[in-house]
Parts: sequence; C-alpha cells; structure tokens
Amino acid sequence: MRIINHEDVLTEGLKALPRLDKRWRAVIKGCDRPPLRRREGGFAGLCAIIVSQQLSVASANAIWAKFTARIAPLTPHAMLAATDEDLRLAGLSRPKQRSLRALAKALVEGSLVLDTLHGATPEEVHAALTMVSGIGPWTADIYLMACIGHADAFAAGDLALQEAARHAFRLEQRPSEKELVELAEAWRPWRGVAARVLWSYYRAVKRREGMT
Repeated sequence: MRIINHEDVLTEGLKALPRLDKRWRAVIKGCDRPPLRRREGGFAGLCAIIVSQQLSVASANAIWAKFTARIAPLTPHAMLAATDEDLRLAGLSRPKQRSLRALAKALVEGSLVLDTLHGATPEEVHAALTMVSGIGPWTADIYLMACIGHADAFAAGDLALQEAARHAFRLEQRPSEKELVELAEAWRPWRGVAARVLWSYYRAVKRREGMT
C-alpha cells in the first residue's frame, strides 16, 4: 500500500496520472502543485474531520479552537465526560455532538481500534468507520486521505471535487458521487493524488472567477 507521506511520493503520482489519463497533463499545469494535505490521525484527527463537515475553513478552525479548549486533553474519556452545555458552547451542532460521542464510545468500548486501520484496505477502513453512528463515507474517505495518507483514497462525495472535475474535464454538469467514482476508476492506484490536484484546481478556478 502506497502512503503519501513525502513530496517524492506526491511527485510520483503527479507523473503517473497523465499516463493513466492524458487529460491530467493540462489539469496539473492549470493549478499550483497540491500540498500533501496530511493531518493528525487517531481520535483527534477524526474529531477534527467531523467538526469541519459542511463548514468553511475559517468557521471550522474557530469551532475547533473552542472545542479543544473545553475538552482538554482531547481523549475519548474526556469527550464522554463533557456535558451537553460544554459542546453547545463550543459551537457544535446536535448531530456533530452525537457523532463525536458515538466515536468516543466506540473507542472506549473497543468496537473501533484506530491503530488497526493503518495498513488496512480502503474498503476495510470504510467498513470499520461507518459502523460508528454519524460517520459516513465522506468522513472515512477524508480520514483515509489526510490521516492515513492512502494514495488511492478518493472522496467522491466531496462537492469541491465534483465541481473541480466538472471544470477540469469540461463536463456539462457537476458529476454525482456515483459518476465521479466511475470517472476516477481510470486513475487507480493514484486517486488520492488526483483528489489533491482537483482541490488545487478548484482553488485556481475560484481565484479566476474572483478576478472576473
């Protein structure tokens, strides 16, 4: 299993994509080199992904700062000991509170062991994480990509990736999650690098749109 843990691995993927699909040559040239996009794993990493769902970067960072200030140190036991008022004052919605509690409970009870996910296949990681109430495919995909660094992980349900693919490949409309999964099949085993490029391309598109 390839892990994107170094710039050399990212470079290898960037060279491989145009060989898998020639359209990538223009897409890669049309945006900045993507970052590694690695983040802390484990309980804290999953909490951060859940907190950031459907929020802007600025809003997610603000809530994360309040959350980690109230739940410190950030451990599953501390999460379960937190009151509803603690979580409300941290800015967490009710669904996110339930997801975080369910995650902490699964870790404390041992029904989920995050250390075993490193080295597992994307399908195994998906199965383990989505068994926890409130954790869906998008969260599992982002954990695979950012925390584990799996080179072939791909968050097809991510709206920014869908919109970036529409622009990058001149599609008539934004592809659905299913359509993007099918499109990305040709990019194996480097779909994780493809996602990083598409996010970078999305930022480039937004910059251009802001200039018009």
